[in-house]
Amino acid sequence: MEPLGQDEIRASFVNCTRGEAKGVTLPAQLPELPWDRREFLGWRDPKAPARAYLVLPYGGEVIGLALRAAEPPKSRLRSNICGFCTTTHGLADITLFSGRRAGKAGREGNTLGIYACGNLACSQYVRGELKSDVPQPYESLTVEERAARLEEKLHKFVARVLETR
Repeated sequence: MEPLGQDEIRASFVNCTRGEAKGVTLPAQLPELPWDRREFLGWRDPKAPARAYLVLPYGGEVIGLALRAAEPPKSRLRSNICGFCTTTHGLADITLFSGRRAGKAGREGNTLGIYACGNLACSQYVRGELKSDVPQPYESLTVEERAARLEEKLHKFVARVLETR
């Protein structure tokens, strides 16, 4: 991923108003991020932990999504799998993120959701920079193949948010 500036990030959001995008709390460490080892920029708002954001290259442009994090489920499940990077986590480390669809559908209240790493550090899990506390199933994919799969899943999610049906 290419480095992004604050203005570029704020202008990228497709499923919130300009005013909402202007109020987004951006990550403090933007200049120091290892952009070449990230498929997307994802973060939780430190001032409002129920808010989360994804910004990624998509179709020759930069697309940003504003998301909401659901309350942790009250379930007997012991673990779950991230819908982006397929890392298995304990239930407390997986979050249901939902985002309004872009355009008219979003203004009418239509949303999409995905279970993902609660810290949105999928790129780091794919590369082994972070490890889950839960044992992982064996995978024969290379890091590059896992990163490509992550990008594919991210792009499918963005495509669904952008659908105009």
